[in-house]
Amino acid sequence: MHTYKQVEKLPEVRKNGKDVDVAIVSYDEKPGMQAVGNKYPDLMPVVDKYPTISRDYEYVRNRTLSLLAGIDLLTGTIHYQVYEKHRSAEFIDFLKIMDLYYPQKLKIVVILDNLRVHTSKETQKYLESVPQRFQFVFNPKHASWLNIIESLFSKMTRSLLRGMKVSSKEKLIDRISQYFDDINETPVIFKWKYKMDDMPGRIVV
Repeated sequence: MHTYKQVEKLPEVRKNGKDVDVAIVSYDEKPGMQAVGNKYPDLMPVVDKYPTISRDYEYVRNRTLSLLAGIDLLTGTIHYQVYEKHRSAEFIDFLKIMDLYYPQKLKIVVILDNLRVHTSKETQKYLESVPQRFQFVFNPKHASWLNIIESLFSKMTRSLLRGMKVSSKEKLIDRISQYFDDINETPVIFKWKYKMDDMPGRIVV
């Protein structure tokens, strides 16, 4: 919770003309996204006969994909990558992308869960190769709701993924990329919605 309080204060620091020396990213993974396609083509509406599109109930399951994404809590920018697998190698690749994105003078604070790949030997080896560049802030166990990016994933499921039909994994990647690219054109700064005294179950962190 200290990290979210820090996020609230940093815009005021910038407003006063002082440099902000950190980037704070809310990060998580969304694995198992299924590229589901129609088995048969949709039947288009026919005037005075069939007013709506007709779709067969049978469908084809194509490959599954994993989304790795992070929201910059100070700018609203979303970093994302879609992979076929979700291992330490993919997580490290994502960290390298953020390392290239942010100026070297900034420490990159990453809010994330306790998934094994986040603390694996491979991940630790990479972090040691870029000392002082990253700081991980781990959510408590069974408290994923503390991570703001979960709200984005929930919205994406409702507005994009639910009911979507695509013919291939490449089409799914294109749709996801377009979704986030559209958001990044006019990024919105996500804010922590709970007050310390109002959190569910009065959890103290």
